[in-house]
Amino acid sequence: MPDEAGDADRERALRAGLDEYELEDDDLALLHGVDLGLEEGGGAEALPVLAVVGRPNVGKSTLVNRILGRREAVVEDKPGVTRDRVSYPAEWSGRRFTLVDTGGWEVDVAGIDARVAEQAEVAVALADAVVFVVDATVGTTDTDEQVVRLLRRSGKPVVLCANKVDGPAGEADAAVLWSLGLGEPFPVSALHGRGTGDLLDAILDVLPEKSAHGVALPDGPRRVALVGRPNVGKSSMLNKLVGAERVVVDDTAGTTRDPVDELVALGGKPWVFVDTAGIRRRVHQTSGADFYASLRTQAAIEKAEVAIVLVDASSPMTEQDVRVVQEVIDAGRALVVAYNKWDLMDEDRRPYLEREIEQELVQVQWAPRVNVSARTGWHADRLVPALERSLESWDTRISTGRLNAFLGELVAAHPHPLRGGKQPRILFATQASTRPPRFVIFTTGFLDPGYRRFIERRLRETFGFEGTPISIGVRVREKRRR
Repeated sequence: MPDEAGDADRERALRAGLDEYELEDDDLALLHGVDLGLEEGGGAEALPVLAVVGRPNVGKSTLVNRILGRREAVVEDKPGVTRDRVSYPAEWSGRRFTLVDTGGWEVDVAGIDARVAEQAEVAVALADAVVFVVDATVGTTDTDEQVVRLLRRSGKPVVLCANKVDGPAGEADAAVLWSLGLGEPFPVSALHGRGTGDLLDAILDVLPEKSAHGVALPDGPRRVALVGRPNVGKSSMLNKLVGAERVVVDDTAGTTRDPVDELVALGGKPWVFVDTAGIRRRVHQTSGADFYASLRTQAAIEKAEVAIVLVDASSPMTEQDVRVVQEVIDAGRALVVAYNKWDLMDEDRRPYLEREIEQELVQVQWAPRVNVSARTGWHADRLVPALERSLESWDTRISTGRLNAFLGELVAAHPHPLRGGKQPRILFATQASTRPPRFVIFTTGFLDPGYRRFIERRLRETFGFEGTPISIGVRVREKRRR
């Protein structure tokens, strides 16, 4: 690897070469070291959270972009991974808040109840206030009515946005939405910006100054989520770590609450464990046990920096185990996989478990693995070194010079394959943020998903990154027209 002076010279040369290409404002901000809100962690302030909800094709994403004042930033560009909720930092009239876009609703006729609940309830449960977007030119639909019932149950402040009102003629369409019972509908054209100022003023009136749901990761004890499917031993493990029996929160009828925190001393230092038992299940949801287990898991992960995913080693791995691991990755949190109930596993089970790990968790070979027994406390002391390794990787930042020197050597030894007679060239790369590490690569053409995975694999081999997801975004830029 070249020395630091050589890295700096390489960086200056590559930056100079970028002047020949068309760059956008957020590209320039990124190149000047300005974090565009890609970093989900860090900072002691928990900003109020505003969720934008509504059925498909009502203009949610257009409204989000209008509020942001710029085109929606690409925060994660990994093939095959869809994030249903993406957070962006936003500001209006000097007040900052977190804007949550709930794009990606795919509501089918057969599963409409489950789909609406699954997408909307998570966003609403983790928000301080909600903007409900309705297409004023269409009026209310059955889906809209279901979302209204969900919003009423949540008890959250709701601002009703009557979108696609492009002129005075559409005001009457907006007025009809009073019938929803959510208060005054604000006529807006998200596409043209008409009425968005009044809408944002109304939002600030209901958005609290201090968030009850925003995620702040202040200095101090690191925050750990203990997650996993039901009956894998989460409560037993927490009791063992705490050294006392915790109070069990019963799944009685009621509204959603925040996960509770538990201060635990491990390895000579304090840790905050984010427990998932604080969110209750509604009694009338007879078939929703899996959904509410997922909701509890998501809330815990979002409040944490690192997650210990418990897997029952004594029984076959399930789809739900894999889904919990994927939730941690999608949330951008550091990860440790703990195989619990190791004392209950017989020799016949072991080869099956190894095969399941190879098949089901092949994408997370980078995560530290600890074999434990929550019942006896066996190997519980090994959790701390694993947590520390994962968090160190999660916080790692690579200098731009080192990163580009690494990529230069990599591309020279293993160039991108030709596609249609053309070969995309990597112009420059930078690390946009940590927690988790996110990289942005400027290129002259699209990089194949396989080549991007190859870059990620080599990044891990060279710089470690044990226990943290990493994201690689690609920005294709063309030469300036003379």
